[in-house]
Amino acid sequence: MDYSDDDGMVDTDSGEESLLSDNQVDSDYEFTDQDVDNASTSKRSQISYLVLKEEDVRKHQRTDIEQVSTVLSISQVEAIVLLLHYQWNVSKVEDEWFTDEKKVRELVGMLKEPVVDLNDREVNIECGICFDSYTQKEVTTLSCGHPYCNVCWTGYITTTINDGPGCLTVKCPEPSCSAVTACQYMVDKVITDKELKEKYYRYFVRSYVEASGNKIKWCPSPGCEYAIDFASGSRSEHYDVSCLCSYEFCWNCGEDAHRPVDCDTVSKWISKNTDESENTNWILANTKPCPNCKRQIEKSMGCNHMGCSICKHSFCWNCLGPMKGHRNCHKFKGGNETDVKRKRAKRAIDRYMHYYERWASNQSSRLIAMADLKKLQSVQLKWLSIRQGTTESQLQFTVEAWRQIIECRRVLKWTYAYGYYLPEEEQTKKEFFEYLQGEAEAGLERLHHCAEEELKHFVFETQDSSKNFGDFRRKLTGLTEATKTYFENLVKALENGLADVALSESSKSKTKSKPATKRRKLK
Repeated sequence: MDYSDDDGMVDTDSGEESLLSDNQVDSDYEFTDQDVDNASTSKRSQISYLVLKEEDVRKHQRTDIEQVSTVLSISQVEAIVLLLHYQWNVSKVEDEWFTDEKKVRELVGMLKEPVVDLNDREVNIECGICFDSYTQKEVTTLSCGHPYCNVCWTGYITTTINDGPGCLTVKCPEPSCSAVTACQYMVDKVITDKELKEKYYRYFVRSYVEASGNKIKWCPSPGCEYAIDFASGSRSEHYDVSCLCSYEFCWNCGEDAHRPVDCDTVSKWISKNTDESENTNWILANTKPCPNCKRQIEKSMGCNHMGCSICKHSFCWNCLGPMKGHRNCHKFKGGNETDVKRKRAKRAIDRYMHYYERWASNQSSRLIAMADLKKLQSVQLKWLSIRQGTTESQLQFTVEAWRQIIECRRVLKWTYAYGYYLPEEEQTKKEFFEYLQGEAEAGLERLHHCAEEELKHFVFETQDSSKNFGDFRRKLTGLTEATKTYFENLVKALENGLADVALSESSKSKTKSKPATKRRKLK
């Protein structure tokens, strides 16, 4: 890797260039406010995170390497060794170095003078691994001076890289020697395999991100090679970020983006969806124990005459009494503790399934909407442009509608997790939440139906294609704006913890608690 300034790295910190070209800037940045001015200066003022490409990470690495090399008056290879040892912490490298340079050199393995001096030898240099003799040009040494032929170095470095990320620094093969150098120096010198080099440089780039703590993180989407630099000191309380690969996730917990629901609720919900206790609840609600062997039995047919497949015991499903001599069990005798538990478990699992099914349904609808948007942008927008005799830019209202649908499906999905954990005793809050959720969901369904069904008439020129396209434009745009407003109100209320309801209840209780005052009768 060349650390000169000629690598064409884009400067993400200056105001001169953005990560991408001007027409792509929106996909690189996340804005904390909804109404942002179109000027780039206003956009930059609202940035809460940056999406970094691999070349951007390399630029940060190069800057740190050059700084350490210049300030400490050492080579760039030595600067890399120090930065790798101190987890890319430039200030710590400089502090430790100027406090005790000798101690740092011994700790890291950077020898100031070679142990073996080969300057006066041109030929007959013995390799410490294969013990053959070579010329000076055919051997390579570290700071210690121990000579090894390039063939042996190649095998040594290849094995080191294939062993994993530990290959970033390489130790002298001599067992008694503590000398260390940056593997990059040896990779550039003796490795010719392009795939092996790329593998090393991937480890090298990733080391910078992984050493940054919580400042930079890799996008968790499988196969994505972008990193997210979350702006330190950002005033934004929201952690949802959108990568260039289109994957959206929560910076704080790493799960799918889940605003307005907090990370703790999401963690509990995901755990519940995979919890074995739900299987236990299902068993308790939908099966009964055989009265004889106590094995759980599920009723799969209509007849109440049950036969245990294990012990062959015959019994009645309703009363669990033996079928021999069984008459009727229709008289109410009062529920025992087991029946009460079973009913309670059935209610609990029915409640959970209500929220889970709607959570999963909205996720499924969102994935379908994402596929529909992709189809619209790749094929249908062009057809619509030709048939309506207008430019694709004037048809962007259809794209905005689908984007709104996708975002609203995501929000609506997580409101069902929120609703599940909303305490049932807080009835006023529950009613207010369900009202907001219902209004938002109804608005979304109207928008989704319009975008999914009515748009087809104009794209595929069906029998209803004579409809006025202008009317359709106004309808879809209006539904998009109305749905956006519904969901903004829902998100705001949930992020405030439904505080408006709490304030309303508080004011009512204060009014009720005031003593009644009697008016004095005027004579």
